[in-house]
Amino acid sequence: MTTPAPTLAPASSSANATSRPVTASSRSSSYQRGLNTFAWGAFVWIFFIIYKGAFTTSIGAGMVFPDWPLSNGSLNPAGWLHDQDMLAEHGHRLTAGVMTILCVVLAFWLHLRESRAWLRRLGWAALALVFVQAFVGGLRVLLDNMHVEMVNTSVGRLFAMGHACLAQFFLCTIAAIAVAGSRPWIERRAGLRASPTPSLRRYALICLGLLFAQLAIAAVMRHSFAGMAIPTFPHSTPEGDLLPSSWNFAVGIQFTHRAMAAVLTVALLGLAGAIWLSRSAPGAMRLGAGALLFLLGLQVFLGAATVLSGRSPYYATWHVIVGASLLVTTFLITWVLHRDQVDPAPAAA
Repeated sequence: MTTPAPTLAPASSSANATSRPVTASSRSSSYQRGLNTFAWGAFVWIFFIIYKGAFTTSIGAGMVFPDWPLSNGSLNPAGWLHDQDMLAEHGHRLTAGVMTILCVVLAFWLHLRESRAWLRRLGWAALALVFVQAFVGGLRVLLDNMHVEMVNTSVGRLFAMGHACLAQFFLCTIAAIAVAGSRPWIERRAGLRASPTPSLRRYALICLGLLFAQLAIAAVMRHSFAGMAIPTFPHSTPEGDLLPSSWNFAVGIQFTHRAMAAVLTVALLGLAGAIWLSRSAPGAMRLGAGALLFLLGLQVFLGAATVLSGRSPYYATWHVIVGASLLVTTFLITWVLHRDQVDPAPAAA
């Protein structure tokens, strides 16, 4: 009687098991609760930074320390907890430092665990943005303290405006990572059940572009100290005129900000209406449209309150916070509308 030969595993399978890269095998396109929770935590933390930065600008404390990245040569400058200006600016720097650490962890976590190459690249882009943002903010401080009049009045302010605008891009980048890693997105349950029309996608992009333009105008206005160039609202003069009686750069940029706000009000009302009228829009998208309108109304109120209060730093700060919330809400609506283009569904086996 012959003994049957033992069954051997295919050589190719064992070879693949030993030759497969560890990092590639550990990556997954499925929902990862820990990674996604961390991304949302980083997203929320950005609002603490924006609040600190906006309040620092509102009270004119951005240049309270002449050095950077240290504050008066220290990570713990004397008396900073008991001085409002120092507390605002140093608190802004500390929260930004924590954000840098969060971005480093997020980028490496995505690199090791996320199978989608475009999302891994977005993580590295967010990390690059946070370093650029810190560098631009630091240059603003260093240039302002060179005591060169031209630098103080032009280049220094340009860096301050760039610092404000980059914060909005960074906010949207982290939001995109968080949403793309969420369960509804990965399981193809986010956004519209049917493909959105090209016109709706284009309209959302137009609204997003208008919001970025408005935030850039607002950054110019804030750092040009033009927030009270028109001290009345909703009219431009105490006599009730729609247009200012005299013009200069400060009045012009303030009036442009108001005019763009009126354009945005109409545009965002149209976007919310288009979503509600879409038969394929689920509850989540309709909820986003409702949040958009709530934030829009709140933003108009805070803008009016800022002017009528003589530019209260608290109203001004929350005006910035709600403006960022309005932007990121519009961005996420636009992001979800373009989901099938950004992250196509895998082909059926």
